[in-house]
Amino acid sequence: MSINEMERKVREMRELQALIEEATAEVEALKDAIKAAMSDSESVQAGEYRITYKAVTTARIDTAALKKALPDLAQQFTKTTTARRFCVA
Repeated sequence: MSINEMERKVREMRELQALIEEATAEVEALKDAIKAAMSDSESVQAGEYRITYKAVTTARIDTAALKKALPDLAQQFTKTTTARRFCVA
């Protein structure tokens, strides 16, 4: 692939990313409006759509606290991975 072709592809990629960001922002605004209209309700039937907005509780390990309290144990269960990061500046 030539430099000119790569430049065109990057330009097209950035244009598509801008469209995705704009659409994502619109989706989030619509979600916020729906949540605001639901107020404290956890579930609403809107025509053919059933909308739920419920609290979900999850449990996660606080890795910073684990490393501080039990550094040897944290090190024993730490898994290192390598990945390639794609970035266009």
